[in-house]
Amino acid sequence: MACYRPFLDGSWRLAMGLKALDLRNWIEIDDSFAAQLAERRALLEERREAVCLALPESRIGQAEVLALLLDHLPAHFPEIYRRSQAAIENLATGERFELALEAWREAPLELAGRLVQEDLCLMRRGADGYRLIAGVLCFPSHWRLADKLGRSLDLIHGPVPGFGERLAATVDRFFANLSVERPVWRANWSVVDTPALFLPPEHRRQPKRVTAEGVGEQVWLRVERQTLRRLPRTRDVLFTIRTYVEPLADVIDAPATARALAARLAELPEAMAAYKGITPIRAPLLAWLEARAAG
Repeated sequence: MACYRPFLDGSWRLAMGLKALDLRNWIEIDDSFAAQLAERRALLEERREAVCLALPESRIGQAEVLALLLDHLPAHFPEIYRRSQAAIENLATGERFELALEAWREAPLELAGRLVQEDLCLMRRGADGYRLIAGVLCFPSHWRLADKLGRSLDLIHGPVPGFGERLAATVDRFFANLSVERPVWRANWSVVDTPALFLPPEHRRQPKRVTAEGVGEQVWLRVERQTLRRLPRTRDVLFTIRTYVEPLADVIDAPATARALAARLAELPEAMAAYKGITPIRAPLLAWLEARAAG
């Protein structure tokens, strides 16, 4: 599993934090691949209305996303994916997807979401800026696809403290200027009281009791590796979200790491800590980190 540690990158601030993306590294696969794809398959079959939604006008963009993945995956992971004119096979899970099936012609993004661990969100420019027009969101971090579908970027990010005043204009400029040739990625992080990947908004209303002694086993670092790329044909923007969850006991491997995370948590404004769901566990978490920072 990739070990992303965004909290080591310096003081916390509300910023996009973009880095250039080498498209050879667009999709990531690790040891949790089969288990996560099984969870995604179950969610898509049992709770499809919660994790897979699209506006009718999005189909051509969905098809372009699927086409990109059908080219990319066998080329970069030939040991896992095998493509023929009629189908794509996942050799790790034993799945075979017939590309001519009506289901995939109607919902290409759903098939794309069954092939990879990443969540996929498709944005299109409209009169009020870029809007979310389709998504496969199996592993949300406290948000619901149905609440955001069809909404513009400013409305999607409305609940984020400070977004409108400090970041909205920057995000709008970025989307307007993003080129096909220059995809980007960023990492977003939080700490949570569960290793569950599917985290709907109601989770925030049911925090677990966390003790300072048990933080290492009761708290997890949740990191989202997000990529943004413009699609060459439709000019839509594809936003991918790859979620990693690690027990804090595995993350805090040295006093310096504990000090860095404690500093980032102390820097978080109260409103942001509440938005991220950190407030209920912040005190025991800081106590645990301070003990490990002392060596």
